Amino acid sequence: MWKYILKRLLMMIPVLLGVTFIVFFILAMTPGDPAAIILGDQASAEALELKRIELGLNDPLLIRYFNYLLNMIRGDLGTSYKNQISVAAQVIDKFPNTAILAVAGILVALLIGIPIGILSAKKQYTALDNTSMVLSLVGVSMPNFWLGLLLSLLFALKLGWLPSQGMGEEFIPLLKSLVLPAITLGTGAAATVVRMTRSSLLEVIRQDYISTARAKGLPEKIVTKKHMLKNALIPIVTAVGLQFGQLLGGAMLTETVFSWPGLGRLMVDSIASKDIPMVLGAVIFMAVMFSFVNLVVDIVYAFIDPRIKSQYRKAGFTKKEVRA
Repeated sequence: MWKYILKRLLMMIPVLLGVTFIVFFILAMTPGDPAAIILGDQASAEALELKRIELGLNDPLLIRYFNYLLNMIRGDLGTSYKNQISVAAQVIDKFPNTAILAVAGILVALLIGIPIGILSAKKQYTALDNTSMVLSLVGVSMPNFWLGLLLSLLFALKLGWLPSQGMGEEFIPLLKSLVLPAITLGTGAAATVVRMTRSSLLEVIRQDYISTARAKGLPEKIVTKKHMLKNALIPIVTAVGLQFGQLLGGAMLTETVFSWPGLGRLMVDSIASKDIPMVLGAVIFMAVMFSFVNLVVDIVYAFIDPRIKSQYRKAGFTKKEVRA
């Protein structure tokens, strides 16, 4: 298993190179002068030129990119153009806020998506199934920022129950400030989980072993939990893992709507101010987190489906490594 994990970690290297290459060149082509952003519009032409030389902005684009890669290998993601603070320090500072929001959002998605998906599969083509499919389609299609604005309008402005902006510092204020953005994020993810749970269960619900389990007189809860859901978990885990990876990467629009101090909002502010080092640092961190979540999902597969363990063995892993 450790060999497999090492291989996956090595595969992240070309992914990160590709991400940094694309983002670096896109940002380099966008209008705006980083030197003017740092010094202000009132700076003289001589001061702007000296700042460009200091930042290496007059060098060819490829040389600037390779210099950035060399610094990144040393662990230096650069300094923010906007506030002259270390990029790595700011990304690490904002990530826990995004992680809290992502965990809350995925919990909402699981609490809504899996039960409705199970009921929808077991009641196929009924009014419940049709309603859940329509609602899941609406959930997938509905923009997060629009739902967030509606929730803020109702629960914050009209009813005054919950805050619409910021992140509470203590436990109770934190929970209150977390409710609306978590529901906003979780609703879209829940729609995906519902559809995936339903389609995955429909593939196993009419299998012979399900009929056999029912014929033995097992309670329907046991049949659903230990026979249906367990054998349908692989696609569900995949969908949940992808959704969680996206949320960890920073829900930019949701964090912006609710003024949540996370990676997503940091990205939006940095793009608006053409803060190239900050944007690159945040994107690299997002790519690493997304790849890490995918790695965890692949490892979870081995614990869900014994056939995947046998594939690991065929790939050269020992029994001891597979169990590790």
